Amino acid sequence: MSDADVAALLLVRVVLGIVMIAHGLNHWRGGGRIEGTARWFSGLGLRQGKLQAWMSVVTEVGAGVLLIAGLLTSLACAAVISVMLVAGVLAHRPNGFFVFKEGYEYVLVLAVVSLALAVLGPGRLSVD
Repeated sequence: MSDADVAALLLVRVVLGIVMIAHGLNHWRGGGRIEGTARWFSGLGLRQGKLQAWMSVVTEVGAGVLLIAGLLTSLACAAVISVMLVAGVLAHRPNGFFVFKEGYEYVLVLAVVSLALAVLGPGRLSVD
């Protein structure tokens, strides 16, 4: 693996990790806080809105930290893919493709980047 490949994987891991941590923190501490996230999740048809909101926070922040460190990278990528799949199907699919119309474009990109990272591995600059 070339130095450029190693740097590219590190960049992808760190940026994806930061994005996931930001998502988790926003669900926890953002606008409506955890209660608002729970109401939103319940409105999407999830039966345990508060529990699922907390699980989303833990999964997103945890996956983000693991990605930045390059630790248990495949597991972290699987976590991102699963969260994005739920978000894509429940929240974004009815709105079509484009993110500016609340569509699934963005969550699809995050999921596919995670899949590619899981396949390629975290690179040499990682705990893994």
